[in-house]
Amino acid sequence: MVSEAESKQEMKDDLDHYTNTYHIFIEAPDNLEEALASPQVINWEQAFQIQGCQENLGEAIRKVSASKSVQVDYTKTTLFTLDISEKFKTSSDGNVNLMELIKSSDMDEASKKGNFLSIFLDASHAGLVNEHWDYGKNERSLKYVEHCLQHFPGFGVLDPERVLISWVVMEQSCEIRMGYTVPKYRRQGNMMQIGYNGIEYLIQKKIPFYFHVADDREGYIQTLTKIGFKCLPCGWHLWKCTPKKYC
Repeated sequence: MVSEAESKQEMKDDLDHYTNTYHIFIEAPDNLEEALASPQVINWEQAFQIQGCQENLGEAIRKVSASKSVQVDYTKTTLFTLDISEKFKTSSDGNVNLMELIKSSDMDEASKKGNFLSIFLDASHAGLVNEHWDYGKNERSLKYVEHCLQHFPGFGVLDPERVLISWVVMEQSCEIRMGYTVPKYRRQGNMMQIGYNGIEYLIQKKIPFYFHVADDREGYIQTLTKIGFKCLPCGWHLWKCTPKKYC
């Protein structure tokens, strides 16, 4: 089993389930229950998350949680990644040609003409991102968003008045999340513009990435599949664990 978490120096707030996050993959499921129960592996006195791509983690997590008087809330979504070797051709100098992606998109003419400027986000954008993040909107999530923007890339688009209108942020596991576009500018290709520039940057820097989408967002899932993203059948799984003393 591999259990990765934020630095113990960062995991000081027992109620901060954003920072207190573990990522688990196990090759021997029979050993999972014993490993999870160990306080050296997981601090069960805190609120925390366990994320993974194996649904069979759930039984052991729920069993150990019950023995520790910890409440578990489970979420499953669709997991996506991008197989660069299949989707894009590589030139002789090693650079990946991303034009196929942009040609297959529905970016509007304004975006193509450059009236909508692509930017990298920084910590100054944390408040806006947190305000529109479904899992955010609180002080702990704001701190977490700030941390992500200080240490990982975030990508955005400015409108002609240079106001931020669309964005995504990379988290500590190299997952792309917190995506949002203000209603006025939806379905105008701004997220595709972010995708084009963001993917180009991540590939050039050799940074792996993935993301997940709620199962009920069928239109979005179909679009991602159409432009070359691969839907992984294992799915993405989240177990939010909260000691009952905090419930």
